[in-house]
Amino acid sequence: MDLKSNHTAPVLTDQSTLGVHNSLLQYSPRGAAFSSNLLLTIPRKKTGVLDDIRSSGWLDAMMSSSPPHKKINKDIQNELPLADADFAYRSWLLKYPSALTSFEKITNFAKGKRIALFLDYDGTLSPIVDDPDCAFMSNNMRLSVKKVARYFPTAIISGRSRDKVYEFVGLTELYYAGSHGMDIIGPVTKSACVAHSNSIRSTDKQGKEVTLFQPASEFLPMIEEVYDSLVESTKDIEGAKVENNKFCVSVHYRNVDEKSWMTVAQRVHDVIKEFPRLRLTHGRKVLEVRPMIDWDKGKAVLFVLESLGLSNSDDVLPIYVGDDRTDEDAFKVLRERKSGYGIIVSSAPKESNAYYSLRDPSEVMEFLNSLVMWKKSSGL
Repeated sequence: MDLKSNHTAPVLTDQSTLGVHNSLLQYSPRGAAFSSNLLLTIPRKKTGVLDDIRSSGWLDAMMSSSPPHKKINKDIQNELPLADADFAYRSWLLKYPSALTSFEKITNFAKGKRIALFLDYDGTLSPIVDDPDCAFMSNNMRLSVKKVARYFPTAIISGRSRDKVYEFVGLTELYYAGSHGMDIIGPVTKSACVAHSNSIRSTDKQGKEVTLFQPASEFLPMIEEVYDSLVESTKDIEGAKVENNKFCVSVHYRNVDEKSWMTVAQRVHDVIKEFPRLRLTHGRKVLEVRPMIDWDKGKAVLFVLESLGLSNSDDVLPIYVGDDRTDEDAFKVLRERKSGYGIIVSSAPKESNAYYSLRDPSEVMEFLNSLVMWKKSSGL
């Protein structure tokens, strides 16, 4: 089976909004301007900021970030626009078929191969919630992840700090990559330590020897400084929340009134314009400040595969399940390698480098359970 046969590689919707894939977007050094094709430009001067942000598409990007903050009135759900949305979603499924209805096709291709499973956390294993500190996964989901990890090497790759996502998941059977892959704990292998100078041997909380990989360790003091500055600069914006994810800083505006989103963007810009080695990316109602290094979730997938000794084998099938813009880097890597499947979690149509889709975390859990049942029944 040729993985290309599913559909040709699409262009991200976000590119039309932001002008560039968010993982490539970076802040220019102080005093420099964005090139004309980088539409995500936040002006330094506060006069005319709203008009400039609107014309650049930045405010539109913030407003289009899903899911919406306000709950939809139940009466509205029965109107025609929702029917149109449902039709659009069903049409979208022709390009990104459900991983559940396509499960037999996926497992037929997986026969004789070793599956390596990669999972995002927020919006994939847990629902998106107003308070990021309350994004708890259900006990049933935890059990499903625990079961699937018995049969397949499984890693969580999240924008959260590694410690924080471990607290949410609480399973020792997994490998964890926090801060969009800039903080990885994996198995101890000679190849991983030799190939990457930032790899060191360490001990996890259970006393097990592991490989610790932190390619952005030199940025820690800078990230701490930016975090403190962003907390101070946004403290008067009701609903704004700044989260320290160790190697990146997240500014959540999900609970901020839309009229104040411009202010949030301006405050973030005013802080990070003094740090030319940092870049700004955009997620689901969150602005993220990250080190300007050539590293993302896609490279984290490759690192974990290498650490597991699975990077150069034709009989390995990586599967990555995620819902956010940052997961596109992983989807793209699997597509380019022609050796794995990206599965996007979304209840609304969006362009993606994934091959398949799942509607929400409940379908993710069903998919994981199906993998376990398939593995048991196959006797492999």
